[in-house]
Amino acid sequence: MNEFQHQQPRSTAETAPPPQDEALPASVRGAVDLGAVPPAGTGTPPAGREGQAGGYRREVTAADFQDVAQLSTQVPVVFSLWAGFSQQSVAFTDTLEQVVDRYRGRMLLASVDAEAAPEIAQMFQAQSVPTVVALLGGRPVPLFNSTVPPEQVAEVLDELLALAEQNGITGAVEPGRTDDEPEPLPPLHQEAVDALEAGDLDTAEAAYRRAIAENPGDREAKLALAQVHLLQRVLPMDAATVRAEAASAPDDVAAQLAVADLDVSGGHVEDAFRRLLDLVRRSAGEDRDAVRLRLLELFDVVGAEDQRVVTARGALMRALF
Repeated sequence: MNEFQHQQPRSTAETAPPPQDEALPASVRGAVDLGAVPPAGTGTPPAGREGQAGGYRREVTAADFQDVAQLSTQVPVVFSLWAGFSQQSVAFTDTLEQVVDRYRGRMLLASVDAEAAPEIAQMFQAQSVPTVVALLGGRPVPLFNSTVPPEQVAEVLDELLALAEQNGITGAVEPGRTDDEPEPLPPLHQEAVDALEAGDLDTAEAAYRRAIAENPGDREAKLALAQVHLLQRVLPMDAATVRAEAASAPDDVAAQLAVADLDVSGGHVEDAFRRLLDLVRRSAGEDRDAVRLRLLELFDVVGAEDQRVVTARGALMRALF
């Protein structure tokens, strides 16, 4: 496929943290999105796509080619082969998507990264990108091997649909998930999110605990549970009283833990970490261990990748050893 990968398309046209309410930390506001991480794609998906597609477009790899090709017994399946080195092919595939979507499921666009799936490119004997070939009942119908204006695309696809109808291919397919729709949450996660939205922290906690019991490796549930625990501690507090008690008793572990919780819930993450790190350095025995454990829990609430957590985690290691 080296010849294919370096050959240029025949067409010469060039297409070109605000302050938080102390009662609800930003990290807990985001708990409804836990588990909704989009799957990683292969290659360089067109127009910022990440291996997923909405409307009547599917991102196709060698692994799912046969499943998509099978749909050609129901609707015309238009395979558009593109490559990251050719912005013309990327843009043209997006143009095809817009036109195909107008048919409301009477045909399907199969988008193929020819560099990531060279076997599909070989199957269609593609020598350049874009290459566009339709399948009707499993039989190939060549359409384009260069970019053309959208109105010409529509004319050709109208003819394709008429040909499909002549051959008894008159079905329809359902639209896929759009890019801004999240993946459905696992049932227990959804139960917890619904409880959070209703203000029922105990039910949310129980749901996340059941999720962890069923799958001890469920990191999202563990992080969300830490967020729920923070809410459970913070909501009953009177902020003014807690801060006054902490100011009058700087070595009172319980008072310092409480105000650190308030700081994290209010978005003052660095203040909370600094307070508890100082307390780790001044304390010993069970007190020190209690502070260390609270810090670790707050690290989970904020997020392991957050630079403030990375910095504080390093400081904690130095304070302990």
